[in-house]
Amino acid sequence: MGKYSAFALVRNAITGNRNWDRAWRDPEPKPRYDVVIVGGGGHGLATAYYLAKEHGVRNVAVLEKGWLGGGNTGRNTTIVRSNYMIPGNTALYERSLKLWENLSHDLNYNVMFSQRGQFNLAHSPASLDAARRRGNIMRANGIDAELLDRAEVMRRLPYLDYTKNARYPIVGALFQGRAGTARHDAVAWGFARGASQLGVDIIQQCEVTGFLRDGEDIVGVETTRGPIRAGKVGLAVAGHSSHVAQKAGLRLPIETHALQAYVSEPLKPMIDTVISYAAAHFYISQSDKGGLVFGGDIDGYNTYAQRGGLPNVEHVAAAAKALIPSVSRLRILRQWAGVMDMTMDGSPFICKTPIKGLYLNGGWCYGGFKATPGSGWCYAWTIAKDEPHPDNALLTLDRYQRGIQIDEKGMGATAHLH
Repeated sequence: MGKYSAFALVRNAITGNRNWDRAWRDPEPKPRYDVVIVGGGGHGLATAYYLAKEHGVRNVAVLEKGWLGGGNTGRNTTIVRSNYMIPGNTALYERSLKLWENLSHDLNYNVMFSQRGQFNLAHSPASLDAARRRGNIMRANGIDAELLDRAEVMRRLPYLDYTKNARYPIVGALFQGRAGTARHDAVAWGFARGASQLGVDIIQQCEVTGFLRDGEDIVGVETTRGPIRAGKVGLAVAGHSSHVAQKAGLRLPIETHALQAYVSEPLKPMIDTVISYAAAHFYISQSDKGGLVFGGDIDGYNTYAQRGGLPNVEHVAAAAKALIPSVSRLRILRQWAGVMDMTMDGSPFICKTPIKGLYLNGGWCYGGFKATPGSGWCYAWTIAKDEPHPDNALLTLDRYQRGIQIDEKGMGATAHLH
């Protein structure tokens, strides 16, 4: 019988899984690497994977202060989409979605990517016109988009509130059929295994406490497991970008906020898609375990704590009930929060920094998980070639100095546009 036959599964369950092979190596850190990536979440692991796979840079270490996927990668609502409309974001998110579509095959690891589609609801003629404009721009860039009227939304999503007294009248929706969800943990594990198989060292329980310098240049990092020298150092520590960059003397135009999410008790299959609406900044889907997974806007205060406040619980629960009245019968099973880098224009950074040897991937606001493979692919290109790919060429730190905002969110950290 094969190693992972039914008998093997039972045997491993009885013995506490002691006989499973490690999915990735657990090496001691070497004194020097060509590239050190700080942050063992999805973006850091994806960057290391594509550095090794696409550019042949395999003397790479990923340093994680805790465990893989213990940050925002495991603390999100798992939505994947590419319905962006402003140059700087459009090509990046579409590249990411195309990578998602083949990711399980590429990694030989099931990331449970489900292209169930996303409905972005419109609640007034003006918002429907805005959806039409977004859809036209998406289609002009080769991205799928379908504008639906009220009758078609009612046919596809009969459980929404279409009554005359509905808090948010539904007049239509913009639908992206290729959007969907993925399993966040599996994404981290798949990239970790893939990178490790290509020679990347993944070092957990290794916190970066400072940076090594040669004059003004960054030449490595100080860690809780000793100094590690590197030709290049890349930051991928979303939620903690500001204070890690500050250790290198770099001040970032980023605020950090908590973003909460929730899951209900499980129920039979009901929602077979992703639904969002901008009027309350709310989004919902159903997991394979049956729970409804939903979230809303950031908490309105700066924090690095992975917990949230009760006012947002009330707001999101009210938004859920206003959209789908029947969910009022359900109990919330659990709540969690991630800490988000919020930029002033709502768009991220994938770029070289003003400090030689230091590179930045951060500022993802609400868009981090969906961008994981595309972000890693572009960041790996930038680090390996020391120049941006066209897909991330506009996502620079100096765009604010030059007066060029990629204003996908209108008001950045306080936006209610989804």
